[in-house]
Amino acid sequence: MKARLLQSEAPGGTRQNLAERLPLSTPYVVQFFPIYACNFTCEYCHHSIPRDKRKFVTEWPIMKWELFKKCIGELKQFPEKIKTLRFVGMGEPLLHKDILRMIDLAKAEDVADRIEIITNGSLLTHEMSDGLVKAGLDRLVVSLQGTSAEKYRNVCGVDIDFDEFVGNIRYLYEKTGRPDIYLKIVDIALDDEDDKRRYFDIFGDICDTIGIENTVPIFPDVEYNKTLYESGGIKTQFGLDMKKMNVCPQPFYTMQINPDGKIVGCYAVYYPRILDDCNDRSLVDIWNGEGYSRFRREMLDGRKNVCKFCEECVINDFRIFPEDCLDEYADALKTRY
Repeated sequence: MKARLLQSEAPGGTRQNLAERLPLSTPYVVQFFPIYACNFTCEYCHHSIPRDKRKFVTEWPIMKWELFKKCIGELKQFPEKIKTLRFVGMGEPLLHKDILRMIDLAKAEDVADRIEIITNGSLLTHEMSDGLVKAGLDRLVVSLQGTSAEKYRNVCGVDIDFDEFVGNIRYLYEKTGRPDIYLKIVDIALDDEDDKRRYFDIFGDICDTIGIENTVPIFPDVEYNKTLYESGGIKTQFGLDMKKMNVCPQPFYTMQINPDGKIVGCYAVYYPRILDDCNDRSLVDIWNGEGYSRFRREMLDGRKNVCKFCEECVINDFRIFPEDCLDEYADALKTRY
């Protein structure tokens, strides 16, 4: 196998102690949530729930080009360059008709050290791969759902030509100037040790990094996740010991821009609070504004001090890395905020 196997470590690389660098003048990570739609309905995901049973996500499902262009211009106004600009969210980014144009603009304006997409890979045609290379994408993360067409049908509710799907990933991997490719799969998508070996045999030579991540209960409305959480004794998504954090670090280093322009400070499926709206204000003003500041100050007193949603949220507990833990630094950080 050519790929490096990722085990119990951050997929994005080495992390530094967050508390020592706070407050940040520039967010480390800016996530663009370009489209609230997906062509899969994976059984453990939010999109497996009928739309009328979901809580609020966004007022407008498709990010407008004019809004994206405004945001890219404003990212250049931060004192430092963004470390990671990521296209992700509750949906499949490659469904957005302007996704290649978005990457191309972000790359041309040099607003981030790394531009990446997290995708299910089903739309990774040769034409799309050529476009991603031309636009200058730095990193492509593909969330795989099985080692056969039958598994995709059972888990995702879709019929795919599995050989063509694998061939499309291989095509991109063999392209000159391609992005770094990380292929990952959740443990429940693999049946047994033989299936695990099959996974590495199929995908291990057509990516740079490969991993098996733990399925964790981050979707509160999905029955599967409730059962998983109640079972106890599981690791984080990345194989580390799970620990319930008193202080969520996400609003201290990240910003997510939703399709409608609303700004949130975490990766929760449903949001504890909308912090601002970039249709009306600049991203720099929002990052340093009262909405973010108040949310951070409340968070330093503990998640239960923020709201019931934050108190009960488990997303970061199952995705935390030791370098991001702020609990023991909370009192000292209050003097900085």
